[in-house]
Amino acid sequence: MKEDKNPYADIHSSQEAADKFDLQPHLVGLLLTEPFFAEIVRTITKVRDEKIPTAGVSVKDADLYLYWNPKFLANLSSSEVFGLLKHECYHLFFEHCTTRRMEPHNIHNIATDLAINSQIPEEELPKCGLFPGKPLDLSKVTDPARLEQMQKVSDKIKSFPKGMAADWYFSSLMEDPEVRDALDPGGEGEGGLEISMDDHEGWGEMSEEEQAIVKGKVKDILRNAVKRADGSNSWGSVPVEMREKLRKMVSDSVDWKAVLRNFIGTSQRLNKANTLRKINRKYPYIHPGVHRSHTATVGVFVDMSGSVDDEALEQIYAVLGSLAKQVTFKFYPFDTEVDDKNAFEWKKGQKRESVRYRAGGTSFTAVNSFVKKHRGEFDGVIICTDGCAEDPGPSPIRRCWVLVPGKKLAFPNPKADIIVHMEADKKKAQAA
Repeated sequence: MKEDKNPYADIHSSQEAADKFDLQPHLVGLLLTEPFFAEIVRTITKVRDEKIPTAGVSVKDADLYLYWNPKFLANLSSSEVFGLLKHECYHLFFEHCTTRRMEPHNIHNIATDLAINSQIPEEELPKCGLFPGKPLDLSKVTDPARLEQMQKVSDKIKSFPKGMAADWYFSSLMEDPEVRDALDPGGEGEGGLEISMDDHEGWGEMSEEEQAIVKGKVKDILRNAVKRADGSNSWGSVPVEMREKLRKMVSDSVDWKAVLRNFIGTSQRLNKANTLRKINRKYPYIHPGVHRSHTATVGVFVDMSGSVDDEALEQIYAVLGSLAKQVTFKFYPFDTEVDDKNAFEWKKGQKRESVRYRAGGTSFTAVNSFVKKHRGEFDGVIICTDGCAEDPGPSPIRRCWVLVPGKKLAFPNPKADIIVHMEADKKKAQAA
């Protein structure tokens, strides 16, 4: 048996210190010293919660939350609180809490922490953190058999280089049978790795649809933070190599299809309704469960002017067909005006043939005016075009431009908009 019934006694402060702890001054300090991370943290809902052991980012109803225990944070120095907040930001960047969690999840959690803590100076993180190249503190493991097990784990982590991806650390831990058995969640013993600097409870429980929505939100948050950091040279302590990696993660040119999927994901509404058919996880058989559904409220306006040839129009239909595998959206043809009569709902999973409804000039202003008139009907707007028309001015709602291959907007890219450049069909190009 464990000598201490509370495994977190050493990393928790007294109740008196916890009651006096205020996170706000630390958030202000983060803004002054680490503006890039502060930009990320400010977008997350922060919840004081003594039920969790330490702290951790999580997702609830497709929104981002940072839960933190004042008993844990009150026992940290200011630099360690900053380091903890950075650590949670990296979890979001690397999509650890939104992708499917690998099993055994305990080993996956350790792998993600090792990857993240490679990016943060050790002195900035709580002493209970895990670091590649550093042995574990096994001073409290009193059971000889368990000590022998954990010594193998410690030696393995000590042998790891810094800067590797979570997948690499996970594979390296899994390939050693003795290490894998020691960390198996089913074999919890005295002195295990149940004490960590953050809590990963609830990861991997989202549906694929919820994951798409949250990933889109995180990408938007990160994109804005990167633009602001580049614009004002306010990266703080983010290493140069990591800056390049983050820039690539939000670059529209990296994966234009993923950018478009993320835009669709963030333009969906989460609908909730109580139901007796689902068991409430927190209060089973006391309160009803919750049924969640997501409604796409995206208007897609397709340029059918004479400058968009039939081949380009077919490519646009192909792109929208791939999006329809995920969501339902409203389709509007346009040239000098929006063709509301030929508009239709492109339902999820539905296939559509390429049909040209108009062939006049092009007016983006007509689209913008239509959106303003019907703004309550949409959460996002996508304009598929060759870009050959006037600047319509700012959009009243989120807007994404999808440009056919080899084309660009005839005016400066609007700062608030997302620009997606379709790639040419490589098979057709080779055949030609």
